[in-house]
Amino acid sequence: MADQVLEVSQPVDLTKHPSGIVPTLQNIVSTVNLDCKLDLKAIALQARNAEYNPKRFAAVIMRIREPKTTALIFASGKMVCTGAKSEHQSKLAARKYARIIQKLGFPAKFKDFKIQNIVGSCDVKFPIRLEGLAYSHCAFSSYEPELFPGLIYRMKQPKIVLLIFVSGKIVLTGAKVRDETYLAFENIYPVLTEFRKNQQRF
Repeated sequence: MADQVLEVSQPVDLTKHPSGIVPTLQNIVSTVNLDCKLDLKAIALQARNAEYNPKRFAAVIMRIREPKTTALIFASGKMVCTGAKSEHQSKLAARKYARIIQKLGFPAKFKDFKIQNIVGSCDVKFPIRLEGLAYSHCAFSSYEPELFPGLIYRMKQPKIVLLIFVSGKIVLTGAKVRDETYLAFENIYPVLTEFRKNQQRF
């Protein structure tokens, strides 16, 4: 929680965030290699916070409260950690899972930790004309409101996928480092203001 509190109290650095809006990190997905074969059934039986249903999914699902995360642990020793709100939390959580596996008697190591995806979100606080945006940026956009209410915008540089909603809420996914999330938002912000919906005047 501590690093979330810090972000709120600091003034926005306008050199880095010219829009004055800083996307909030919602979920970090990371992977790590425990570098040993694992007996998933044994782990599920011994660990309190683990579930394993091999018919449904070939991994043990384990959860911890602090940082609040979920890990998918595979027999190969590969592990995926999701749910952390910062890179630091993600690494801390992954280390805790590795420690739990070690305590169960496996020679788990902590190799090749890597952030695979960062999901951020923000609200520009004005409605957006998605049809107009989709039409003028058709090379990057797909917008099919019958299937999904948001416009899907695939940015090339940085390589980020943005979900843009009429309400002005934006979700950014696909970043490997948080600065890509910030940069993608700053790139799209002028486009969003261009397609700002005029409020109906009565």
